[in-house]
Amino acid sequence: FGDFHLSPDHHTFRKLSWQQQTALVLCDVMDPVSHGLVPIAPRSILKNTMQKASAEFGYYALAASELEYYIYEQSYRECRNEANYRQSQMRAIGDYMEDYHILQGTRSEWINAQFRRHLRDSGVPVECTKGEAGIGQHELNIVYDDVLSMCDKHVVYKQCLKEVADLNNVAVTFMCKPFTDASGSGCHIHLSLHDKQNDRNVFVGDMDRGRLKGCSKEFLWFLGGWIRHTPHLFPFFAPTINSYKRFVSASWAPTKLAWSFDNRTAGFRIVGHGNSLRIEMRICGSDINPYLAMAASLSAGLDGIKNEIEPPPPTDDDIYNTQ
Repeated sequence: FGDFHLSPDHHTFRKLSWQQQTALVLCDVMDPVSHGLVPIAPRSILKNTMQKASAEFGYYALAASELEYYIYEQSYRECRNEANYRQSQMRAIGDYMEDYHILQGTRSEWINAQFRRHLRDSGVPVECTKGEAGIGQHELNIVYDDVLSMCDKHVVYKQCLKEVADLNNVAVTFMCKPFTDASGSGCHIHLSLHDKQNDRNVFVGDMDRGRLKGCSKEFLWFLGGWIRHTPHLFPFFAPTINSYKRFVSASWAPTKLAWSFDNRTAGFRIVGHGNSLRIEMRICGSDINPYLAMAASLSAGLDGIKNEIEPPPPTDDDIYNTQ
């Protein structure tokens, strides 16, 4: 249990708008003797993976993590000390499914608006919030960014929501599956590769696969490597026992390794066109360590490019009901 050095990354310095006269900076974990990155620290792993993508392939990665969460009307202390985390004693902020339901979403806007405002004012640009399929479940998306900055913002995002909820005497949970009959909370990963020389999206090309038009061979190999290596990467994609309780058929969580263009039953959903073409991996839950999940995804895809790993054929079927 020796000491490590924490080296502030000044690019991550930000004032926290929800706290008085408070700033936050993220640090790299450094070896006190060699003064190099501690290689097993999650942020180090991602930085080393990014360096490999740059040095060996001439690429950089853009990414987004698409987090979901539940809001409860009691404080954290009340959930623990009075409700004892029992579903019958906990009051979700919603009354019924909120997915694209304006009235139900409006009822929780008082707190989600605070989340968006404080993230924006603390240097985390927000695209939107929306109600989700679970009662009291929501999703908040932040703007696509380089992969390291996205992971840093992911960490700030979760801390912001928990602290702002606590200040308002409500509770937010990023637990994958809070209750058996509740929809699981995911963290879909959006990822694309770009050429360092000209910022071109490497996934764009003149090849077609099913309904997907205009992809490159690098896209197919990256996807093939990501799919092939996923079974070995579940410690990064599903890190807790609770993570596995989310994988239920017809629950919006994938249960098979398959890919498709704009098909939400697939574990790998292809979205966007032209420069916005990207892979959405829907396997991860909201309890992931973003640095490890992104590093694992990037490594798997790069290995696919290196070894020209072809993906399986795409499918447009309801993958929950296919063999």
